[in-house]
Amino acid sequence: MGENPVIVKSKDFALRIISLYKYMCDEKKEYVLSKQLLRSGTSIGANIVEAQCGISKKEFLSKMYIAFKECRESLYWLDLLFTSGFITEKEYSSLKSDCLELERILSSITKTTRNNV
Repeated sequence: MGENPVIVKSKDFALRIISLYKYMCDEKKEYVLSKQLLRSGTSIGANIVEAQCGISKKEFLSKMYIAFKECRESLYWLDLLFTSGFITEKEYSSLKSDCLELERILSSITKTTRNNV
Protein backbone atom coordinates (compact mmCIF):
# COMPACT_ATOMS: atom_id res chain seq x y z
CA MET A 1 0.00 0.00 0.00
CA GLY A 2 1.34 3.45 -0.97
CA GLU A 3 1.70 6.51 1.17
CA ASN A 4 -1.16 8.91 1.74
CA PRO A 5 -1.01 11.46 -1.14
CA VAL A 6 -1.68 14.49 1.08
CA ILE A 7 1.18 13.47 3.38
CA VAL A 8 3.51 13.06 0.39
CA LYS A 9 2.46 16.40 -1.12
CA SER A 10 2.81 18.25 2.19
CA LYS A 11 6.26 16.77 2.78
CA ASP A 12 7.38 17.70 -0.75
CA PHE A 13 6.07 21.23 -0.17
CA ALA A 14 7.89 21.46 3.17
CA LEU A 15 11.15 20.38 1.54
CA ARG A 16 10.74 23.09 -1.11
CA ILE A 17 10.07 25.66 1.63
CA ILE A 18 13.19 24.55 3.51
CA SER A 19 15.25 24.99 0.33
CA LEU A 20 13.76 28.44 -0.22
CA TYR A 21 14.51 29.38 3.39
CA LYS A 22 18.16 28.36 3.02
CA TYR A 23 18.39 30.34 -0.22
CA MET A 24 16.74 33.40 1.33
CA CYS A 25 19.13 33.38 4.28
CA ASP A 26 22.31 32.61 2.34
CA GLU A 27 21.77 34.60 -0.85
CA LYS A 28 19.22 37.30 -0.09
CA LYS A 29 20.05 37.86 3.58
CA GLU A 30 16.33 37.87 4.35
CA TYR A 31 15.48 36.29 7.68
CA VAL A 32 12.10 37.54 8.92
CA LEU A 33 9.53 36.75 6.22
CA SER A 34 11.29 33.55 5.20
CA LYS A 35 11.33 32.33 8.82
CA GLN A 36 7.57 32.87 9.03
CA LEU A 37 7.11 30.93 5.78
CA LEU A 38 9.38 28.17 7.08
CA ARG A 39 7.19 27.79 10.16
CA SER A 40 3.85 27.78 8.37
CA GLY A 41 5.02 25.77 5.35
CA THR A 42 6.50 22.95 7.40
CA SER A 43 3.60 23.00 9.88
CA ILE A 44 1.15 21.86 7.20
CA GLY A 45 2.56 18.35 7.02
CA ALA A 46 3.18 18.13 10.75
CA ASN A 47 -0.50 18.79 11.44
CA ILE A 48 -1.60 16.32 8.77
CA VAL A 49 0.55 13.58 10.28
CA GLU A 50 -0.71 14.45 13.75
CA ALA A 51 -4.31 14.28 12.48
CA GLN A 52 -3.72 10.70 11.35
CA CYS A 53 -3.25 9.76 15.01
CA GLY A 54 -6.31 11.62 16.25
CA ILE A 55 -8.37 9.78 18.83
CA SER A 56 -11.65 11.08 17.42
CA LYS A 57 -13.09 12.51 14.23
CA LYS A 58 -13.31 15.89 15.92
CA GLU A 59 -9.60 15.83 16.76
CA PHE A 60 -8.79 14.70 13.20
CA LEU A 61 -10.92 17.55 11.82
CA SER A 62 -9.31 20.09 14.11
CA LYS A 63 -5.76 19.15 13.05
CA MET A 64 -6.69 19.06 9.36
CA TYR A 65 -8.28 22.47 9.67
CA ILE A 66 -5.12 23.81 11.31
CA ALA A 67 -3.14 22.42 8.34
CA PHE A 68 -5.58 24.21 6.02
CA LYS A 69 -5.04 27.50 7.89
CA GLU A 70 -1.26 27.01 7.68
CA CYS A 71 -1.66 26.76 3.89
CA ARG A 72 -3.47 30.09 3.89
CA GLU A 73 -0.74 31.64 6.01
CA SER A 74 1.97 30.23 3.73
CA LEU A 75 0.25 31.84 0.73
CA TYR A 76 0.37 35.17 2.54
CA TRP A 77 4.12 34.93 3.23
CA LEU A 78 4.81 33.79 -0.33
CA ASP A 79 2.87 36.77 -1.63
CA LEU A 80 4.85 39.15 0.58
CA LEU A 81 8.17 37.63 -0.54
CA PHE A 82 7.13 38.01 -4.18
CA THR A 83 5.63 41.48 -3.87
CA SER A 84 8.70 42.76 -2.03
CA GLY A 85 10.99 41.39 -4.75
CA PHE A 86 12.73 38.64 -2.80
CA ILE A 87 11.53 35.82 -5.07
CA THR A 88 10.87 35.76 -8.79
CA GLU A 89 7.48 35.34 -10.41
CA LYS A 90 8.51 31.84 -11.54
CA GLU A 91 9.45 30.80 -7.98
CA TYR A 92 6.31 32.37 -6.59
CA SER A 93 3.99 30.78 -9.15
CA SER A 94 5.43 27.32 -8.65
CA LEU A 95 5.23 27.40 -4.86
CA LYS A 96 1.82 29.07 -4.91
CA SER A 97 0.51 26.35 -7.21
CA ASP A 98 1.72 23.59 -4.87
CA CYS A 99 0.27 25.37 -1.85
CA LEU A 100 -3.09 25.92 -3.55
CA GLU A 101 -3.23 22.23 -4.45
CA LEU A 102 -2.69 21.32 -0.80
CA GLU A 103 -5.30 23.85 0.23
CA ARG A 104 -7.89 22.32 -2.14
CA ILE A 105 -7.17 18.82 -0.83
CA LEU A 106 -7.39 19.93 2.80
CA SER A 107 -10.56 21.89 2.12
CA SER A 108 -12.14 18.77 0.64
CA ILE A 109 -10.99 16.62 3.58
CA THR A 110 -12.33 19.07 6.17
CA LYS A 111 -15.69 19.48 4.39
CA THR A 112 -16.17 15.72 4.02
CA THR A 113 -15.13 15.05 7.61
CA ARG A 114 -17.33 17.86 8.97
CA ASN A 115 -20.33 16.37 7.13
CA ASN A 116 -19.62 12.94 8.68
CA VAL A 117 -19.05 14.01 12.30
